[in-house]
Amino acid sequence: MRRLLRPTGFVDSPFGHDGKVARLAGGLNWFASVEVLTVEDGRRVAAELVPVEGIEHRFDDDLAARWTALTAPRAPLQLGERTIRLDQPQVMAILNATPDSFSDGGQFADSSAAAEAGARLAGEGAAIIDVGGESTRPGASIVWEGDEIERVEPIIRQLAGGGAAVSIDTRKATVMEAALGSGARLINDVSALTFDPRAIDVVAASGVPVVLMHHQGAPESMQDNPRYVDVLVDVYEWLEDRIAAAEDAGIKRSQILVDPGFGFGKSVAHNLELMNGLALFHGLGCPIVLGASRKRTIGALSNEAPADSRLGGSLAFALKAVEQGAQLVRVHDVPETVQALKIWRGLRDQALTPRP
Repeated sequence: MRRLLRPTGFVDSPFGHDGKVARLAGGLNWFASVEVLTVEDGRRVAAELVPVEGIEHRFDDDLAARWTALTAPRAPLQLGERTIRLDQPQVMAILNATPDSFSDGGQFADSSAAAEAGARLAGEGAAIIDVGGESTRPGASIVWEGDEIERVEPIIRQLAGGGAAVSIDTRKATVMEAALGSGARLINDVSALTFDPRAIDVVAASGVPVVLMHHQGAPESMQDNPRYVDVLVDVYEWLEDRIAAAEDAGIKRSQILVDPGFGFGKSVAHNLELMNGLALFHGLGCPIVLGASRKRTIGALSNEAPADSRLGGSLAFALKAVEQGAQLVRVHDVPETVQALKIWRGLRDQALTPRP
């Protein structure tokens, strides 16, 4: 048996609530209670809503460590000369140099056009440009690493040379090495360093941050009837194991980000349950990345709207994520998401301004 903590009871402002609220991961969100989840055999068997006030008196050593993980500030990402603060939500822009990505495959005629688009996304407010050369949409086939490198290397070089913070979206060690040599300073691996046996050592040797994303199955078959005992607990414990493996390989926890893998081996119900319980993942002590932009779940909930008509749903999920303290939202529609987050930030700033 173990117990997990999910922050809830979010409040606009800590003023007048001394000792009754806590700050989530050093960010702009404050919460007044936690749901203490009792887990047995990978399944939630009980839940108790506990006020923040006086909660420390209920802690054993394990819960005290989880509380520290929930509330400790997340260090900024240092991506080359760029510093990405994580005390506020940031946008990671998707830039796919692929012919078959589910939403924007084949969008760019060549690498120069893709790099120009990436520079435009940075200008529109994206903190990080995430460049990918292999589609991992449901049903996608593996791309030879040489082709993947040929797709991403010139884009990364041009973007990094122009001062953008660039991440590489890949599962392959050789592609990681080429991307790092071209100026990428963050690795986003949808397999959480499980696809390529060399990948974990490449990341450890590089010293750059890495996103570990949950998945169930390979892209070719991951949506063939995915099953979980308890999706929220399963994903949490799987990511917990991958963080431990990364640390054992020499990757500092401060350099690890986690992504629950919205849409990667999950049904619509699984995705929605993960979104509702997203704040639980702060208990891992790592920044949270959420990529729900234009995903199939949005279409399923909106009369099968095609991928390029899912902006409203994408914004809804982005705002749901940042309301629960997610530090990075990975999106296709950058200016619209940046505007939505500016409004959200304005609301938070007003709430956090002491009244005269």
